[in-house]
Amino acid sequence: AAGMLQMAVSRSREFDADRYGAQLSQDPLALASALQRLEALAQRSPMDIPPAQASAWIVNPLTGNRKDFSRLFMTHPPVEERVRRLQEIATTL
Repeated sequence: AAGMLQMAVSRSREFDADRYGAQLSQDPLALASALQRLEALAQRSPMDIPPAQASAWIVNPLTGNRKDFSRLFMTHPPVEERVRRLQEIATTL
């Protein structure tokens, strides 16, 4: 249970970092675009790294199906969710 809580905190911190980056750059849509490009690259070129190291990357380099249950174990929120939140931030700046 502690590990799942730690992963949830990690996902929350990623959202906080995105919000801070959007405010700092004053261009949340550029940040969203960069995340989408990184995600596309990760999907085209999956890396052979240990799953324990996936949290060190901006976009999870591991591929596979993202079933709802597996999302509990993700250290990063899905890029789609991060982009959606950045788009919302863009409407407030």
